Amino acid sequence: MHKTKFIFVTGGVLSSLGKGLAAASIGAILKSRGLKVSIQKLDPYLNVDPGTMNPFQHGEVYVTDDGAETDLDLGHYERYLGVPMGRINNYTAGRIYNQVIAKERRGEYLGGTVQVIPQVTDEIKAAILSLASPNLDVALVEVGGTVGDIESLPFLEAIRQLKKELGPFNSLYVHLTLVPYLSTSGEHKSKPTQHSVKELRGIGIQPDIIIGRCEEPLPADIKRKIALFCNVDEDAVFSSVTVKNIYEVPLRFYEEGVDQKIAILLQLPAQNPNLTPWRRLVQVSESLQGQVTIAIVGKYVELKESYKSLHEALAHGGLVNGVRVNFLYLNSEELIEKSLEKHLRGMDGILIPGGFGMRGVDGKLLAVTYAREYKVPFFGICLGMQCMVIEFARKVAGLSLANSEEFDPDCPDKIIYLMSTWYDHRSGRQEVRDAHSDLGGTMRLGAYPCRLERGSLAQHIYGQDLIHERHRHRFEFNNKYMQQLSERGLVFSGFSPDGQLVEMVELKLKDHPWFVGCQFHPEFKSYPMAPHPLFRDFIRAAKEYSRG
Repeated sequence: MHKTKFIFVTGGVLSSLGKGLAAASIGAILKSRGLKVSIQKLDPYLNVDPGTMNPFQHGEVYVTDDGAETDLDLGHYERYLGVPMGRINNYTAGRIYNQVIAKERRGEYLGGTVQVIPQVTDEIKAAILSLASPNLDVALVEVGGTVGDIESLPFLEAIRQLKKELGPFNSLYVHLTLVPYLSTSGEHKSKPTQHSVKELRGIGIQPDIIIGRCEEPLPADIKRKIALFCNVDEDAVFSSVTVKNIYEVPLRFYEEGVDQKIAILLQLPAQNPNLTPWRRLVQVSESLQGQVTIAIVGKYVELKESYKSLHEALAHGGLVNGVRVNFLYLNSEELIEKSLEKHLRGMDGILIPGGFGMRGVDGKLLAVTYAREYKVPFFGICLGMQCMVIEFARKVAGLSLANSEEFDPDCPDKIIYLMSTWYDHRSGRQEVRDAHSDLGGTMRLGAYPCRLERGSLAQHIYGQDLIHERHRHRFEFNNKYMQQLSERGLVFSGFSPDGQLVEMVELKLKDHPWFVGCQFHPEFKSYPMAPHPLFRDFIRAAKEYSRG
Protein backbone atom coordinates (compact mmCIF):
# COMPACT_ATOMS: atom_id res chain seq x y z
CA MET A 1 0.00 0.00 0.00
CA HIS A 2 1.41 3.40 -0.98
CA LYS A 3 -1.14 5.63 0.70
CA THR A 4 -2.31 5.81 4.31
CA LYS A 5 -6.03 5.12 4.63
CA PHE A 6 -8.10 6.67 7.42
CA ILE A 7 -10.86 5.32 9.65
CA PHE A 8 -12.77 7.96 11.61
CA VAL A 9 -14.45 6.72 14.80
CA THR A 10 -17.27 8.74 16.37
CA GLY A 11 -19.65 8.06 19.23
CA GLY A 12 -23.28 8.82 19.88
CA VAL A 13 -26.12 8.82 22.45
CA LEU A 14 -23.87 9.08 25.52
CA SER A 15 -20.24 9.13 26.61
CA SER A 16 -18.12 6.28 28.00
CA LEU A 17 -19.39 3.75 25.47
CA GLY A 18 -15.86 2.57 24.79
CA LYS A 19 -14.79 4.33 21.59
CA GLY A 20 -11.18 4.05 22.68
CA LEU A 21 -11.43 0.30 23.18
CA ALA A 22 -13.34 -0.07 19.92
CA ALA A 23 -10.72 1.89 17.97
CA ALA A 24 -7.88 -0.02 19.65
CA SER A 25 -9.57 -3.36 18.93
CA ILE A 26 -10.11 -2.51 15.27
CA GLY A 27 -6.48 -1.46 15.10
CA ALA A 28 -5.38 -4.72 16.71
CA ILE A 29 -7.27 -6.83 14.17
CA LEU A 30 -5.94 -4.84 11.23
CA LYS A 31 -2.42 -5.16 12.60
CA SER A 32 -2.94 -8.92 12.90
CA ARG A 33 -3.70 -8.88 9.15
CA GLY A 34 -0.13 -7.70 8.58
CA LEU A 35 -0.95 -3.99 8.23
CA LYS A 36 0.95 -1.13 9.86
CA VAL A 37 -1.50 0.76 12.04
CA SER A 38 -1.56 3.83 14.27
CA ILE A 39 -4.32 5.65 16.15
CA GLN A 40 -4.97 9.29 17.00
CA LYS A 41 -7.31 10.77 19.62
CA LEU A 42 -8.96 14.16 19.01
CA ASP A 43 -10.26 15.63 22.28
CA PRO A 44 -12.76 18.52 22.05
CA TYR A 45 -11.97 20.14 25.40
CA LEU A 46 -10.13 23.47 25.48
CA ASN A 47 -7.26 22.41 27.74
CA VAL A 48 -4.05 22.30 25.72
CA ASP A 49 -3.45 18.87 27.28
CA PRO A 50 -4.88 16.95 30.25
CA GLY A 51 -1.77 17.56 32.37
CA THR A 52 -3.44 20.08 34.67
CA MET A 53 -6.81 18.34 34.85
CA ASN A 54 -8.06 16.70 38.03
CA PRO A 55 -8.00 12.90 37.67
CA PHE A 56 -11.54 12.81 39.07
CA GLN A 57 -12.70 14.64 35.94
CA HIS A 58 -10.70 12.96 33.22
CA GLY A 59 -9.02 9.87 34.63
CA GLU A 60 -5.29 9.28 34.45
CA VAL A 61 -2.85 11.34 32.42
CA TYR A 62 -1.02 8.97 30.10
CA VAL A 63 2.60 9.93 29.33
CA THR A 64 4.35 8.97 26.10
CA ASP A 65 8.06 8.46 25.40
CA ASP A 66 8.36 11.93 23.87
CA GLY A 67 6.96 13.57 27.01
CA ALA A 68 3.40 14.29 25.91
CA GLU A 69 0.71 14.32 28.60
CA THR A 70 -2.22 12.69 26.84
CA ASP A 71 -5.65 11.13 27.16
CA LEU A 72 -5.84 7.70 28.81
CA ASP A 73 -7.13 6.20 25.56
CA LEU A 74 -3.56 6.32 24.25
CA GLY A 75 -2.82 3.68 26.88
CA HIS A 76 -5.41 1.43 25.23
CA TYR A 77 -3.86 2.12 21.85
CA GLU A 78 -0.37 1.17 23.02
CA ARG A 79 -1.50 -1.93 24.89
CA TYR A 80 -3.56 -3.26 21.97
CA LEU A 81 -1.14 -2.37 19.17
CA GLY A 82 2.08 -2.95 21.09
CA VAL A 83 3.64 0.17 19.55
CA PRO A 84 4.55 3.45 21.27
CA MET A 85 2.38 6.53 20.78
CA GLY A 86 3.55 10.14 20.91
CA ARG A 87 2.56 13.78 20.84
CA ILE A 88 1.30 13.36 17.28
CA ASN A 89 -1.32 10.84 18.48
CA ASN A 90 -3.31 13.24 20.70
CA TYR A 91 -4.66 16.66 19.82
CA THR A 92 -7.07 18.74 21.90
CA ALA A 93 -9.23 21.66 20.83
CA GLY A 94 -7.05 23.81 23.09
CA ARG A 95 -3.90 22.76 21.26
CA ILE A 96 -5.54 23.35 17.87
CA TYR A 97 -6.81 26.82 18.81
CA ASN A 98 -3.44 27.63 20.37
CA GLN A 99 -1.72 26.86 17.07
CA VAL A 100 -4.26 28.91 15.10
CA ILE A 101 -3.87 31.93 17.36
CA ALA A 102 -0.07 31.65 17.22
CA LYS A 103 -0.26 31.73 13.42
CA GLU A 104 -2.57 34.73 13.53
CA ARG A 105 -0.14 36.58 15.81
CA ARG A 106 2.69 35.85 13.38
CA GLY A 107 0.64 37.24 10.52
CA GLU A 108 0.45 33.95 8.65
CA TYR A 109 -3.17 34.57 7.64
CA LEU A 110 -2.14 37.75 5.77
CA GLY A 111 -4.49 39.93 7.79
CA GLY A 112 -7.57 37.88 6.96
CA THR A 113 -10.41 37.14 9.33
CA VAL A 114 -9.69 34.01 11.37
CA GLN A 115 -12.71 31.72 11.58
CA VAL A 116 -13.62 28.18 12.60
CA ILE A 117 -14.01 27.38 8.90
CA PRO A 118 -11.54 27.25 7.27
CA GLN A 119 -8.70 28.14 9.66
CA VAL A 120 -9.57 25.89 12.61
CA THR A 121 -10.79 23.00 10.47
CA ASP A 122 -7.67 23.29 8.28
CA GLU A 123 -5.51 23.02 11.42
CA ILE A 124 -7.44 19.92 12.51
CA LYS A 125 -7.02 18.35 9.07
CA ALA A 126 -3.30 19.08 9.14
CA ALA A 127 -3.07 17.38 12.55
CA ILE A 128 -4.87 14.31 11.21
CA LEU A 129 -2.84 14.15 8.02
CA SER A 130 0.40 14.44 9.99
CA LEU A 131 -0.10 10.73 10.73
CA ALA A 132 0.11 9.84 7.04
CA SER A 133 3.34 8.10 6.10
CA PRO A 134 4.63 5.66 3.47
CA ASN A 135 5.27 3.33 6.41
CA LEU A 136 1.67 3.48 7.70
CA ASP A 137 -1.15 1.57 6.02
CA VAL A 138 -4.12 2.56 8.21
CA ALA A 139 -4.64 5.45 10.65
CA LEU A 140 -7.61 5.34 12.99
CA VAL A 141 -8.81 8.71 14.27
CA GLU A 142 -11.09 8.73 17.30
CA VAL A 143 -13.14 11.90 17.77
CA GLY A 144 -13.79 12.39 21.48
CA GLY A 145 -17.09 13.46 22.96
CA THR A 146 -20.59 12.65 21.76
CA VAL A 147 -22.21 13.64 18.49
CA GLY A 148 -24.38 16.66 19.24
CA ASP A 149 -21.88 18.29 21.59
CA ILE A 150 -21.07 21.81 20.43
CA GLU A 151 -17.37 21.29 21.22
CA SER A 152 -17.07 18.44 18.71
CA LEU A 153 -18.46 20.31 15.71
CA PRO A 154 -15.15 21.65 14.29
CA PHE A 155 -13.65 18.14 14.46
CA LEU A 156 -16.66 16.57 12.77
CA GLU A 157 -16.59 19.25 10.08
CA ALA A 158 -12.90 18.54 9.52
CA ILE A 159 -13.40 14.80 9.01
CA ARG A 160 -16.41 15.54 6.77
CA GLN A 161 -14.15 17.59 4.51
CA LEU A 162 -11.35 15.05 4.63
CA LYS A 163 -13.35 12.15 3.26
CA LYS A 164 -13.99 14.07 0.07
CA GLU A 165 -10.39 15.27 -0.15
CA LEU A 166 -8.90 11.82 0.42
CA GLY A 167 -10.82 10.31 -2.47
CA PRO A 168 -12.64 6.96 -2.94
CA PHE A 169 -11.62 3.93 -0.87
CA ASN A 170 -9.23 5.98 1.29
CA SER A 171 -11.42 6.68 4.32
CA LEU A 172 -14.56 5.56 6.10
CA TYR A 173 -16.68 6.47 9.11
CA VAL A 174 -17.35 4.11 12.03
CA HIS A 175 -20.07 5.22 14.44
CA LEU A 176 -20.33 3.63 17.88
CA THR A 177 -23.74 4.07 19.47
CA LEU A 178 -25.85 2.70 22.31
CA VAL A 179 -28.54 0.12 21.55
CA PRO A 180 -30.33 -0.36 24.90
CA TYR A 181 -32.25 -3.48 25.86
CA LEU A 182 -35.55 -3.02 27.70
CA SER A 183 -36.18 -6.03 29.90
CA THR A 184 -39.81 -5.00 30.45
CA SER A 185 -40.63 -5.39 26.75
CA GLY A 186 -37.86 -7.88 26.01
CA GLU A 187 -36.44 -6.03 23.03
CA HIS A 188 -33.55 -3.90 21.82
CA LYS A 189 -34.43 -0.30 20.95
CA SER A 190 -32.88 1.25 17.86
CA LYS A 191 -34.34 4.75 18.22
CA PRO A 192 -31.32 6.27 20.09
CA THR A 193 -29.09 5.04 17.26
CA GLN A 194 -31.40 6.50 14.64
CA HIS A 195 -31.34 9.90 16.36
CA SER A 196 -27.56 9.81 16.73
CA VAL A 197 -27.05 9.02 13.04
CA LYS A 198 -29.57 11.74 12.16
CA GLU A 199 -27.34 14.22 14.05
CA LEU A 200 -24.32 13.04 12.06
CA ARG A 201 -26.11 13.19 8.73
CA GLY A 202 -27.31 16.68 9.61
CA ILE A 203 -23.71 17.89 9.40
CA GLY A 204 -22.94 15.90 6.28
CA ILE A 205 -21.47 12.67 7.64
CA GLN A 206 -22.99 9.37 6.60
CA PRO A 207 -21.60 6.45 8.65
CA ASP A 208 -20.24 3.54 6.65
CA ILE A 209 -20.24 1.18 9.65
CA ILE A 210 -22.37 1.22 12.80
CA ILE A 211 -21.30 -0.62 15.93
CA GLY A 212 -24.07 -1.03 18.48
CA ARG A 213 -22.93 -1.03 22.09
CA CYS A 214 -25.17 -3.55 23.85
CA GLU A 215 -25.45 -6.05 26.68
CA GLU A 216 -26.56 -8.91 24.39
CA PRO A 217 -25.75 -9.50 20.69
CA LEU A 218 -28.05 -7.61 18.37
CA PRO A 219 -30.57 -9.91 16.67
CA ALA A 220 -30.74 -9.93 12.87
CA ASP A 221 -34.02 -8.02 12.74
CA ILE A 222 -32.61 -5.12 14.78
CA LYS A 223 -29.53 -4.99 12.56
CA ARG A 224 -31.78 -4.85 9.50
CA LYS A 225 -33.84 -2.07 11.07
CA ILE A 226 -30.76 -0.01 11.93
CA ALA A 227 -29.38 -0.54 8.42
CA LEU A 228 -32.68 0.57 6.86
CA PHE A 229 -33.23 3.71 8.93
CA CYS A 230 -29.56 4.72 9.07
CA ASN A 231 -28.82 4.11 5.39
CA VAL A 232 -25.98 1.60 5.77
CA ASP A 233 -25.45 -1.89 4.38
CA GLU A 234 -27.01 -4.71 6.40
CA ASP A 235 -23.60 -6.34 6.73
CA ALA A 236 -22.19 -3.06 8.12
CA VAL A 237 -24.09 -3.18 11.44
CA PHE A 238 -22.24 -4.95 14.25
CA SER A 239 -22.60 -5.71 17.94
CA SER A 240 -20.17 -4.57 20.63
CA VAL A 241 -21.22 -6.68 23.58
CA THR A 242 -20.14 -6.04 27.17
CA VAL A 243 -17.40 -8.53 28.05
CA LYS A 244 -15.77 -9.53 31.33
CA ASN A 245 -12.30 -9.33 29.81
CA ILE A 246 -11.58 -6.27 27.64
CA TYR A 247 -9.00 -8.25 25.67
CA GLU A 248 -11.85 -10.29 24.21
CA VAL A 249 -13.06 -7.33 22.15
CA PRO A 250 -10.74 -7.86 19.14
CA LEU A 251 -11.89 -11.49 18.96
CA ARG A 252 -15.55 -10.49 19.18
CA PHE A 253 -15.11 -7.89 16.45
CA TYR A 254 -13.41 -10.48 14.25
CA GLU A 255 -16.27 -12.95 14.82
CA GLU A 256 -18.71 -10.21 13.80
CA GLY A 257 -16.73 -9.56 10.61
CA VAL A 258 -15.78 -5.95 11.34
CA ASP A 259 -12.32 -6.21 9.80
CA GLN A 260 -13.63 -7.92 6.69
CA LYS A 261 -16.14 -5.12 6.02
CA ILE A 262 -13.42 -2.50 6.57
CA ALA A 263 -11.11 -4.36 4.17
CA ILE A 264 -13.82 -4.33 1.48
CA LEU A 265 -14.68 -0.64 1.93
CA LEU A 266 -11.03 0.47 1.95
CA GLN A 267 -9.84 -2.13 -0.60
CA LEU A 268 -7.25 -3.49 1.80
CA PRO A 269 -5.25 -6.61 0.91
CA ALA A 270 -7.16 -9.84 1.45
CA GLN A 271 -5.40 -11.57 4.30
CA ASN A 272 -6.62 -13.57 7.28
CA PRO A 273 -5.64 -12.11 10.66
CA ASN A 274 -3.36 -14.03 12.99
CA LEU A 275 -5.30 -13.76 16.25
CA THR A 276 -3.57 -16.67 17.99
CA PRO A 277 -1.83 -14.38 20.54
CA TRP A 278 -5.18 -12.81 21.46
CA ARG A 279 -6.89 -16.20 21.79
CA ARG A 280 -4.03 -17.44 23.95
CA LEU A 281 -4.26 -14.29 26.10
CA VAL A 282 -7.98 -14.76 26.71
CA GLN A 283 -7.54 -18.49 27.40
CA VAL A 284 -4.85 -17.77 29.98
CA SER A 285 -6.95 -15.09 31.67
CA GLU A 286 -9.92 -17.46 31.89
CA SER A 287 -7.90 -20.35 33.33
CA LEU A 288 -6.20 -18.56 36.23
CA GLN A 289 -6.23 -20.76 39.33
CA GLY A 290 -4.79 -18.72 42.18
CA GLN A 291 -5.35 -15.16 43.26
CA VAL A 292 -3.60 -12.35 45.11
CA THR A 293 -5.00 -9.20 46.65
CA ILE A 294 -3.15 -5.93 46.18
CA ALA A 295 -3.96 -2.82 48.22
CA ILE A 296 -3.61 0.36 46.16
CA VAL A 297 -3.24 3.24 48.60
CA GLY A 298 -4.03 6.49 46.76
CA LYS A 299 -6.18 9.57 46.89
CA TYR A 300 -8.11 9.29 43.61
CA VAL A 301 -9.50 5.85 44.34
CA GLU A 302 -13.16 6.84 43.94
CA LEU A 303 -12.57 6.94 40.17
CA LYS A 304 -10.80 3.78 39.04
CA GLU A 305 -9.99 5.38 35.66
CA SER A 306 -7.48 7.53 37.59
CA TYR A 307 -5.28 4.43 37.81
CA LYS A 308 -6.24 2.75 34.53
CA SER A 309 -2.73 1.84 33.31
CA LEU A 310 -1.75 0.74 36.82
CA HIS A 311 -4.77 -1.56 37.01
CA GLU A 312 -3.93 -3.10 33.65
CA ALA A 313 -0.22 -3.50 34.46
CA LEU A 314 -1.02 -5.37 37.67
CA ALA A 315 -3.42 -7.61 35.76
CA HIS A 316 -0.65 -8.29 33.21
CA GLY A 317 1.63 -9.30 36.07
CA GLY A 318 -1.08 -11.68 37.26
CA LEU A 319 -1.42 -13.30 33.84
CA VAL A 320 2.26 -14.18 33.57
CA ASN A 321 2.19 -15.58 37.14
CA GLY A 322 -1.02 -17.55 36.65
CA VAL A 323 -3.02 -15.65 39.28
CA ARG A 324 -6.00 -13.35 39.26
CA VAL A 325 -5.25 -9.98 40.83
CA ASN A 326 -7.90 -8.60 43.17
CA PHE A 327 -7.74 -4.87 43.80
CA LEU A 328 -8.48 -3.15 47.08
CA TYR A 329 -8.48 0.60 46.54
CA LEU A 330 -7.85 2.42 49.82
CA ASN A 331 -8.30 6.16 50.27
CA SER A 332 -5.05 7.26 51.91
CA GLU A 333 -6.87 10.14 53.65
CA GLU A 334 -8.88 7.59 55.62
CA LEU A 335 -5.87 5.54 56.75
CA ILE A 336 -5.03 6.21 60.39
CA GLU A 337 -2.80 4.26 62.75
CA LYS A 338 -5.73 2.74 64.65
CA SER A 339 -7.37 1.34 61.52
CA LEU A 340 -4.21 0.35 59.68
CA GLU A 341 -4.29 -3.28 60.76
CA LYS A 342 -7.95 -3.63 59.81
CA HIS A 343 -7.40 -2.25 56.29
CA LEU A 344 -4.10 -3.90 55.40
CA ARG A 345 -4.23 -7.28 57.17
CA GLY A 346 -4.56 -10.08 54.62
CA MET A 347 -3.07 -8.08 51.74
CA ASP A 348 -0.58 -9.96 49.58
CA GLY A 349 1.00 -6.74 48.37
CA ILE A 350 0.78 -3.00 48.94
CA LEU A 351 1.27 -0.40 46.22
CA ILE A 352 1.43 3.39 46.48
CA PRO A 353 0.98 5.06 43.06
CA GLY A 354 2.02 8.49 41.85
CA GLY A 355 0.27 11.72 42.68
CA PHE A 356 0.75 15.37 43.54
CA GLY A 357 0.23 17.42 46.69
CA MET A 358 0.14 16.86 50.44
CA ARG A 359 -3.38 15.46 50.70
CA GLY A 360 -3.38 11.85 51.89
CA VAL A 361 0.40 11.59 52.33
CA ASP A 362 0.21 10.74 56.07
CA GLY A 363 -1.88 7.66 55.24
CA LYS A 364 0.61 6.63 52.57
CA LEU A 365 3.49 6.89 55.02
CA LEU A 366 1.59 4.67 57.47
CA ALA A 367 1.10 2.10 54.70
CA VAL A 368 4.85 2.13 53.96
CA THR A 369 5.61 1.51 57.64
CA TYR A 370 3.15 -1.37 57.77
CA ALA A 371 4.61 -3.00 54.64
CA ARG A 372 8.19 -2.60 55.84
CA GLU A 373 7.64 -3.83 59.39
CA TYR A 374 5.34 -6.74 58.51
CA LYS A 375 7.42 -7.59 55.43
CA VAL A 376 4.54 -7.37 52.99
CA PRO A 377 5.67 -7.01 49.34
CA PHE A 378 5.67 -3.28 48.65
CA PHE A 379 5.87 -1.26 45.43
CA GLY A 380 6.24 2.54 45.46
CA ILE A 381 5.79 4.42 42.18
CA CYS A 382 6.83 8.08 41.76
CA LEU A 383 5.30 9.75 44.85
CA GLY A 384 5.11 6.24 46.29
CA MET A 385 8.89 5.96 46.07
CA GLN A 386 9.28 9.37 47.68
CA CYS A 387 7.01 8.32 50.55
CA MET A 388 9.08 5.18 50.90
CA VAL A 389 12.30 7.22 51.27
CA ILE A 390 10.73 9.74 53.68
CA GLU A 391 9.38 6.94 55.88
CA PHE A 392 12.75 5.19 55.94
CA ALA A 393 14.52 8.43 56.85
CA ARG A 394 12.11 9.08 59.72
CA LYS A 395 11.71 5.59 61.14
CA VAL A 396 15.07 3.97 60.43
CA ALA A 397 17.66 6.70 59.84
CA GLY A 398 16.59 8.87 62.78
CA LEU A 399 15.64 11.94 60.73
CA SER A 400 12.29 12.46 62.43
CA LEU A 401 11.58 15.74 60.61
CA ALA A 402 12.44 14.44 57.15
CA ASN A 403 9.95 15.48 54.51
CA SER A 404 9.46 16.57 50.93
CA GLU A 405 9.84 20.19 50.00
CA GLU A 406 6.54 19.75 48.15
CA PHE A 407 4.75 19.13 51.46
CA ASP A 408 6.76 21.36 53.79
CA PRO A 409 9.01 23.97 52.15
CA ASP A 410 10.55 24.88 55.53
CA CYS A 411 11.37 21.39 56.83
CA PRO A 412 14.97 21.01 58.09
CA ASP A 413 15.64 17.74 56.26
CA LYS A 414 14.42 17.98 52.67
CA ILE A 415 14.86 14.34 51.67
CA ILE A 416 12.88 15.14 48.51
CA TYR A 417 13.44 18.56 46.98
CA LEU A 418 12.84 20.59 43.86
CA MET A 419 15.28 20.35 41.01
CA SER A 420 15.10 21.52 37.44
CA THR A 421 16.05 19.07 34.70
CA TRP A 422 16.62 19.88 31.08
CA TYR A 423 17.10 16.94 28.75
CA ASP A 424 17.94 17.03 25.06
CA HIS A 425 16.57 13.81 23.54
CA ARG A 426 18.54 14.37 20.34
CA SER A 427 21.99 14.79 21.88
CA GLY A 428 21.34 12.75 25.01
CA ARG A 429 22.74 15.56 27.18
CA GLN A 430 21.17 16.11 30.56
CA GLU A 431 21.73 19.12 32.84
CA VAL A 432 20.67 19.14 36.46
CA ARG A 433 20.78 22.14 38.75
CA ASP A 434 19.05 23.54 41.79
CA ALA A 435 15.81 25.26 40.80
CA HIS A 436 14.75 27.32 43.82
CA SER A 437 15.12 30.47 41.76
CA ASP A 438 13.35 29.12 38.69
CA LEU A 439 10.20 27.05 38.98
CA GLY A 440 9.58 26.97 35.25
CA GLY A 441 10.24 23.89 33.18
CA THR A 442 10.86 21.69 36.19
CA MET A 443 8.56 18.81 35.28
CA ARG A 444 10.43 15.73 34.11
CA LEU A 445 8.26 14.21 31.37
CA GLY A 446 8.75 11.29 29.01
CA ALA A 447 11.35 8.55 28.65
CA TYR A 448 14.68 8.90 30.42
CA PRO A 449 17.56 6.42 30.71
CA CYS A 450 18.28 4.69 34.01
CA ARG A 451 21.44 2.77 34.92
CA LEU A 452 20.86 -0.16 37.29
CA GLU A 453 23.39 -1.15 39.91
CA ARG A 454 24.98 -4.54 39.36
CA GLY A 455 23.78 -7.14 41.87
CA SER A 456 20.68 -5.18 42.85
CA LEU A 457 17.18 -6.65 42.83
CA ALA A 458 16.24 -4.10 40.18
CA GLN A 459 19.03 -5.30 37.88
CA HIS A 460 18.00 -8.90 38.47
CA ILE A 461 14.34 -8.11 37.65
CA TYR A 462 15.12 -6.30 34.40
CA GLY A 463 17.98 -8.58 33.39
CA GLN A 464 19.90 -5.63 31.97
CA ASP A 465 21.98 -2.67 33.11
CA LEU A 466 20.37 0.20 31.17
CA ILE A 467 16.64 0.81 30.88
CA HIS A 468 14.39 3.62 29.62
CA GLU A 469 11.26 4.52 31.57
CA ARG A 470 8.68 7.30 31.48
CA HIS A 471 8.55 10.05 34.07
CA ARG A 472 5.99 12.60 35.24
CA HIS A 473 7.18 14.46 38.32
CA ARG A 474 8.89 17.59 39.57
CA PHE A 475 10.64 16.66 42.82
CA GLU A 476 13.73 14.47 43.19
CA PHE A 477 15.68 12.69 45.92
CA ASN A 478 18.21 14.92 47.68
CA ASN A 479 21.59 13.26 47.15
CA LYS A 480 23.18 14.75 50.24
CA TYR A 481 21.23 12.20 52.32
CA MET A 482 22.27 9.21 50.24
CA GLN A 483 25.19 8.06 52.38
CA GLN A 484 23.23 8.42 55.63
CA LEU A 485 20.33 6.31 54.34
CA SER A 486 22.63 3.80 52.67
CA GLU A 487 24.42 3.16 55.94
CA ARG A 488 21.08 2.24 57.52
CA GLY A 489 20.23 -0.28 54.79
CA LEU A 490 18.43 1.55 51.99
CA VAL A 491 19.82 0.47 48.62
CA PHE A 492 19.98 3.02 45.81
CA SER A 493 19.75 0.72 42.81
CA GLY A 494 18.97 2.97 39.84
CA PHE A 495 20.47 6.27 38.68
CA SER A 496 20.46 8.58 35.70
CA PRO A 497 23.54 7.78 33.59
CA ASP A 498 25.44 10.75 35.08
CA GLY A 499 24.66 9.53 38.60
CA GLN A 500 22.88 12.75 39.58
CA LEU A 501 19.28 11.53 39.82
CA VAL A 502 18.05 8.62 41.94
CA GLU A 503 15.62 6.48 39.94
CA MET A 504 15.20 3.31 42.04
CA VAL A 505 15.56 2.31 45.69
CA GLU A 506 15.05 -1.01 47.47
CA LEU A 507 15.77 -3.04 50.59
CA LYS A 508 18.03 -6.08 50.47
CA LEU A 509 16.25 -9.41 50.18
CA LYS A 510 17.64 -10.50 53.55
CA ASP A 511 15.78 -7.57 55.12
CA HIS A 512 12.52 -7.73 53.16
CA PRO A 513 11.04 -10.10 50.51
CA TRP A 514 10.20 -7.29 48.04
CA PHE A 515 10.47 -3.60 48.87
CA VAL A 516 11.06 -1.57 45.69
CA GLY A 517 10.44 2.01 44.68
CA CYS A 518 10.92 3.76 41.35
CA GLN A 519 10.73 7.44 40.44
CA PHE A 520 9.26 6.64 37.02
CA HIS A 521 5.90 5.18 35.92
CA PRO A 522 6.47 1.60 34.69
CA GLU A 523 2.73 1.04 34.23
CA PHE A 524 2.87 3.07 31.01
CA LYS A 525 5.08 0.44 29.35
CA SER A 526 3.24 -2.73 30.31
CA TYR A 527 1.42 -4.62 27.54
CA PRO A 528 -0.80 -7.72 27.88
CA MET A 529 1.51 -9.65 25.55
CA ALA A 530 4.62 -8.27 27.29
CA PRO A 531 4.04 -7.56 31.02
CA HIS A 532 6.42 -5.04 32.55
CA PRO A 533 9.27 -6.73 34.50
CA LEU A 534 8.55 -4.82 37.73
CA PHE A 535 4.87 -5.78 37.79
CA ARG A 536 5.69 -9.33 36.79
CA ASP A 537 8.10 -9.68 39.73
CA PHE A 538 5.93 -7.76 42.21
CA ILE A 539 3.02 -10.14 41.60
CA ARG A 540 5.40 -13.11 41.81
CA ALA A 541 6.48 -11.89 45.25
CA ALA A 542 2.86 -11.33 46.27
CA LYS A 543 1.99 -14.84 45.10
CA GLU A 544 4.80 -16.34 47.20
CA TYR A 545 3.80 -14.21 50.20
CA SER A 546 0.19 -15.36 49.81
CA ARG A 547 1.29 -18.99 50.02
CA GLY A 548 3.01 -18.13 53.27
